[in-house]
Amino acid sequence: MDELSTLCARVGETKLREMVTAFYRRVRVDDVIGTMYPPDDWENAEKRLADFIVYRFGGPQTYIEERGHPRLRGRHMPFSIGEAERDRWMKLMGEAMREVAVPDPEAPVIETFFAQVADMMRNREG
Repeated sequence: MDELSTLCARVGETKLREMVTAFYRRVRVDDVIGTMYPPDDWENAEKRLADFIVYRFGGPQTYIEERGHPRLRGRHMPFSIGEAERDRWMKLMGEAMREVAVPDPEAPVIETFFAQVADMMRNREG
């Protein structure tokens, strides 16, 4: 596969990681989803998400090498995730994407992926 054919290569690994940093800056002070995160694990949570996004969009396989199969739904089952949590996650990530200026035409592709995954994470009604 040609390196430029991956979304990670087109957007840039650095920009994807900056997007995650911008997202976590918002999450840390968010009253809906911020409390779900262990207060002593912010840096690791940020690294895991950044590694996952970079991997998922065709970048280095660090996430798989360190964590194995993503098993996203299983890893998130301990947390009560409904529509409000899904919607807040999407809002904060959308703000982060705009802050770091994720370019078109990649931004809608990333947003669609995030919307599908965020909805899949729901494990309760409402």
